[in-house]
Amino acid sequence: MLGQRVAHPPSTNFDEDFEIPAAKRLKRLNSADSLSLLQQDDETYNGSPEPFSRRTEVADSEAESDDEEGLPRMSQTQLESALPPVKTDKEAIAEYEATRAAEADLDFKDRFGQRKWVQGKSSIYVDAFVLALETVLDEESHLFDEAESAVFQRWRDLSYEGQYLYVRLFLRKTAAWHRINRLRYYGDIADLNAAVDELLRFHSLPAVTATERIAPGEAGAPKDTVLEDSFTFADSSTDHIDSLEEASSLLMLEELKTLAKEAKVQGKNKRDLLHALRKTSQKQGGLGWSGLKRSDTEESVKSEQSVDCDEETGLPNGLGTNRDSHFIRKILTTTGPCIRLSSPALKLFERVHLVFYRSTEWTEKSLTTIILARISRRNFPEYIVSRSNNIFPSRSTLLEFEASIRTQFAVDTLLEFNGTVTKDSLQKVRSIFEEVYPRWLTILAEEQQKEDRIYESGEGAYLRRFSPAWVYTRIVHKGTSVLGRFKEHKREHQMLCELLDQHLFHAARRGAWYQRKALLEEHYMWALSPQDGRNEETQKKHWKRTALRTCEDGLQDRDCHLIYHHDLQKRVSKLERQLNIPKRLQHDFGHVRLAKPIERYVQGTRVERDPTTPPHNGRRGSSTGADTTNIIRRSTKTIWLDPLEDNGECSVEAMCLSFYRSEGWKGYHSEGGIIRTLFGYLFYDVLFTYIPNVFQTAFQTCPLDLHTDAFYPSRFSEMNARLNAISNGEGVDILRKVHEKEKERQTCVVGVDWGFEIEDLVEIVECFDGEALSTICKVMAQEYQQRGGGIPDLFLWDKGRGSVMFAEVKSENDRLSDTQRLWIDVLSGAGVKVELCNAVAKEVVVR
Repeated sequence: MLGQRVAHPPSTNFDEDFEIPAAKRLKRLNSADSLSLLQQDDETYNGSPEPFSRRTEVADSEAESDDEEGLPRMSQTQLESALPPVKTDKEAIAEYEATRAAEADLDFKDRFGQRKWVQGKSSIYVDAFVLALETVLDEESHLFDEAESAVFQRWRDLSYEGQYLYVRLFLRKTAAWHRINRLRYYGDIADLNAAVDELLRFHSLPAVTATERIAPGEAGAPKDTVLEDSFTFADSSTDHIDSLEEASSLLMLEELKTLAKEAKVQGKNKRDLLHALRKTSQKQGGLGWSGLKRSDTEESVKSEQSVDCDEETGLPNGLGTNRDSHFIRKILTTTGPCIRLSSPALKLFERVHLVFYRSTEWTEKSLTTIILARISRRNFPEYIVSRSNNIFPSRSTLLEFEASIRTQFAVDTLLEFNGTVTKDSLQKVRSIFEEVYPRWLTILAEEQQKEDRIYESGEGAYLRRFSPAWVYTRIVHKGTSVLGRFKEHKREHQMLCELLDQHLFHAARRGAWYQRKALLEEHYMWALSPQDGRNEETQKKHWKRTALRTCEDGLQDRDCHLIYHHDLQKRVSKLERQLNIPKRLQHDFGHVRLAKPIERYVQGTRVERDPTTPPHNGRRGSSTGADTTNIIRRSTKTIWLDPLEDNGECSVEAMCLSFYRSEGWKGYHSEGGIIRTLFGYLFYDVLFTYIPNVFQTAFQTCPLDLHTDAFYPSRFSEMNARLNAISNGEGVDILRKVHEKEKERQTCVVGVDWGFEIEDLVEIVECFDGEALSTICKVMAQEYQQRGGGIPDLFLWDKGRGSVMFAEVKSENDRLSDTQRLWIDVLSGAGVKVELCNAVAKEVVVR
């Protein structure tokens, strides 16, 4: 039942608002819970240039945000993607907290149940933070030592205002300094200075004698993550800012210009101005600023005694030098006192959120979405909630997982975020790989023992994503590619064999590993391995036969994703020809031979805006004159006239859809909406079947592992049974049963848009070849996250012809993306017709 909590099996040892459908010619909005198409592969790591806790840096709604403007988030956490879409902006939170009762004096659990809030005494932000902390400590307190538990107790002892200030800063730029005089939380904090002083207060900690194991790839835990004998929740600018670069980050550009004007220096931008200030300060030895009492404080005197050297000039650096000290004092006088969250305590709370969210990333939205979903008037699927209390079996495992994330970040920084990859960078990655490799083998063996002796069918798949071996496998994968860059193909081949020998981690990469292994065997291994009495020609044929077996193994490997089959099949055909294998013994892949998409040209009338006329619909940022011209020129969307709608303006996709309608087709401009809806209907019960650990709350629209490569293998038998049923033509019956049960409730299900007419969906399934629909669903099941994008724009069907067709619409100068090409290959390989619809302007009108 909904929300039912059950114990784990003994073997584990664990004691939208959906919119009314638009007219069929119009572009449909994606399902409310569709994923960002900018996410990369199935990794927990998203390629973000941050090693840990990727969060949107959001400006506080009450504070000035000149230098802290929130950026749109480009991806979702696994928990966010599983929860229903809810409003999480300031208005939604205010509406939620407006249900408060002035007389209520309840703890956070009671407030959740009764939805009673008092401004200045309780807040959704604080209670969401407390929810995460208390849940983790109730269930997984063994992950934290005595000193860390003392930090949690000190946090509980803070006043409400101190807690509120800490949480709000926690959700902003956590590494940044914040001006105290601009923290305008007056609605909840009556005495801001007292709250700041509370966070700056020193607290002693009990001594901890246990030594932490040094993780591979690290010389030791970063200093800013280690709690010492005392700590503060926040740092003061007076005690910690000792460089001009750090101090200048506090200034707005106009303030920096004012300072530069007083110093009589010039520059085109902030960097130039800073460089000029530093250059000037070197010439102004002995200069001071009168009336600056901050420089007379005991703390400033002490900090001026600290001297470091600048890497560029070799000159002394810090408050005690003639070069920067007077500028720093001037800046701090301009800004007033500033604070930032102290790193050791911050990293500890980030660890708490890692454990709570079962993810290395979270946002302000993550912190509030669960609570807002809890009070939303929505219907959710019925499933069993199961939250494992031992996702990290020990504290050392958690710390090693954290360390592995940092090591992974170091590798990705060297290979992806550091400009052109140099030989030195490759050598550093190789060194990390060599250090990680022995530990990877050890943990791999341990995880295999768990799989063989502890876990029942598939239940360990999602838990393994939080094993250090998951991250180490990715590092080994990266290191293996570096071996190829160094032309060490024999060692590279050995590593690929070891990666393929394990079936626990990164199943989504197995196809790529098979491809690379077969390539090495075809072209390199004959010269790198013993010939055993074979001559050169025989040796080459021997390794080509080995490459052929590798491709065959990949095609037979149930964990090798379908999207890799085409390339493996092409290599099989090529190798069989080179080995002169008789035709009757060769593989026949005719049933999946790709048909090239048909090119179609649709003529229409394109609309161009008069540069002197403001854009329609009052678009934000619109203006007249030259600015408007630039806006129009930058726009990638073209406007066309729809001949079936009295020449009304429309998108290029709508214009092409009208053309197909005139040819007798029905269709939607859905960009994958139809496919996601069909998948949600056809696999509804499979999505919500009981799998431990993937349903952490009672308010999910999908299991947490749907967007990972653990989803398909964890439900292998159920998925294959359903795929076979779809192949055998049972799709319509499944569709109608789900619709009858869930349509009226408008159940929140990932990808499902209840706005599509059931009769349209039935016709679509009837027009689909069962085998083709099964193939498409299998691709979605194996890589739901990655295959959310790239599906052709138009979905078309014709009941009379008994066929379906996809059409990718392109205006002039448009090109197919890699994801679009991949989907075209998948659809063509399944026998589904695909057209490339090129919109051609027979006439251009200016409006």
